[in-house]
Amino acid sequence: MATGDEPASQPDIVAAMLTNQTSACKPAREAIAAGAEVTVWDREVPHSMVAGIAAARLRRSLARGLQEIIGLDETVEILARHRGEQLRTGIIDATDRLWFFTLYFDAAGTELLACSGVKRSRRPSTKDSFEP
Repeated sequence: MATGDEPASQPDIVAAMLTNQTSACKPAREAIAAGAEVTVWDREVPHSMVAGIAAARLRRSLARGLQEIIGLDETVEILARHRGEQLRTGIIDATDRLWFFTLYFDAAGTELLACSGVKRSRRPSTKDSFEP
């Protein structure tokens, strides 16, 4: 975290906002501490768009059972309590590119409502390929 007269950086601010809204908050904070890239968009989006995408991701992930997800079920429940509101979103992309977190904020971007995480499936690189 920034000290004294030094302004806080966006990753520091987001890390401080990641309390215990969902089970993804702690791993997201750890990703930031390890140097993850943090992006928060300045534009507001309708609740229906944000909540619809989160719900669709949850349904798809549960149906396929292929990806490890954390906090997405809690996120869908939290977003349901904010119907009709404008929201902001952001992402945390882990340095090892293994985990990807989605952040959900109030319209002003001053309150973190929820966080969810998805573990990316590992794609083999050419050096991992078997060659006879």
